[in-house]
Amino acid sequence: MGFVLNEQRAAFNLVLKLQPAHLQSIRDHLLSLGADDRYLRFGMPATDDFIHRYVDGFDFTRDCFFGVTNSRLEMIGLAHLAYSDNPATPHTAEFGVSVTEGGRGFGVGTLLFKRSAIHARNTGITVLYVHCLSTNAAMMHIARKAGMTVEYAYGEADAFLTLPPGDPQSISLEVLQDQSAQFDYKMKEHLKRVLTSQARLFRFGFQSFRRQHQL
Repeated sequence: MGFVLNEQRAAFNLVLKLQPAHLQSIRDHLLSLGADDRYLRFGMPATDDFIHRYVDGFDFTRDCFFGVTNSRLEMIGLAHLAYSDNPATPHTAEFGVSVTEGGRGFGVGTLLFKRSAIHARNTGITVLYVHCLSTNAAMMHIARKAGMTVEYAYGEADAFLTLPPGDPQSISLEVLQDQSAQFDYKMKEHLKRVLTSQARLFRFGFQSFRRQHQL
């Protein structure tokens, strides 16, 4: 998927495994969410300060994060795969996702779920878990589409999906997805640098023209 300038269509089939270098993009994405979207994502009102503390607490050595970006490298979809630190559930991971308003309706959340599920399989997770408000229609749609068992109680929902063990095919698929997404991201970075450089040259040329002709 190439450099589509339409935000809704840009690289929606490429999910990037995120690193600490992407923290600012993650932060910007979450801060861009409106109050209602924050409430659905976190199950509670989430202030800017809450989001800053949430992102500051990320542990990339334990959890895994995935993102979808548009052609301007703005993160429009983010998934957090949180591994359980409970000794009673050592092979369980929780999936959380958020998608910007401009990125909705194109299956971004489902792509992030599938990418997270593959990684979970390949890292020994046997149960993928989702906890959200029962009013979170987008998350419930993803859960039902994935065949998750959903339980409702007191306005909240818990969904579970039993994962098969990782195998050579799932491992190869994850490697291919990683390589494709990294290549796409680097190409977008290059395009962004080129366009930024061209814009600066244009501004410089226009300013020089104005000075020469005293416009």
